[in-house]
Amino acid sequence: MNHVHLLDIEFEQNGQKQIITPVLLHDDNHTILIDCGYPDFLPLLEKAAQKHGILLESLTAVIVTHHDMDHIGSLAALKRTYPQIEIIAYESEVPYLAGSKKSLRIEQAEATLDDLSPEEKPHAEAFIRFLESIEPANVDRTVSHQERLPWCGGIEIIHTPGHMPGHISLYLLESKTMIAGDAVVASSGKLEIANPQFTMDMETAIRSVQLLLTYDTRQLICYHGGLFVGDARQALHQLIQAHTTNGLSEK
Repeated sequence: MNHVHLLDIEFEQNGQKQIITPVLLHDDNHTILIDCGYPDFLPLLEKAAQKHGILLESLTAVIVTHHDMDHIGSLAALKRTYPQIEIIAYESEVPYLAGSKKSLRIEQAEATLDDLSPEEKPHAEAFIRFLESIEPANVDRTVSHQERLPWCGGIEIIHTPGHMPGHISLYLLESKTMIAGDAVVASSGKLEIANPQFTMDMETAIRSVQLLLTYDTRQLICYHGGLFVGDARQALHQLIQAHTTNGLSEK
């Protein structure tokens, strides 16, 4: 039997309460974690998994949707603590996760420095230092678009670039569940593009949303916003329509 567990992790950042939703997949032989939060989140992950009766010692793999700090911050610590796990990521993400190429998020932040005011620049520089402090981790297995992993009832890899070029979403064939990562976020009963100011290519991000619509999705899980309550397909349509309309009005 296959299970999908949402690990809603509450924490405080910059004085504000936030929630992220890594996902734990579990069957008779495999326990797979999708994304792993910020640095030092290992105790939070362990506690959240235990609420579902699962110990992270049973982890067999961690699948990374992309190399943003809130998705990979505890990746190296996980591997060090549970060395049996297989780290899995999209092929183009490998050098960023391993630290052999500069994070695209660092490049993006550095590109804004000259345009910032003297008051804003220290905050941006501190953000860059934080990104630079994230411990690298080597990928054990790469995946490609539409590759199917045989675990937990079948997991299809969907390349959904835009937020980042190597971003992936995951479709669980047995339960018809879409794990969207940061392709979309759920907020106030609607789906939106995740952090538009950080989205590297908005047009590509919208095409990725259109790609998600080609799947028969019964439930949709966002890293930010958790399980979407409502008609996910209709909400995806509305998101595409809103951005298409805005695009036309701007021309």
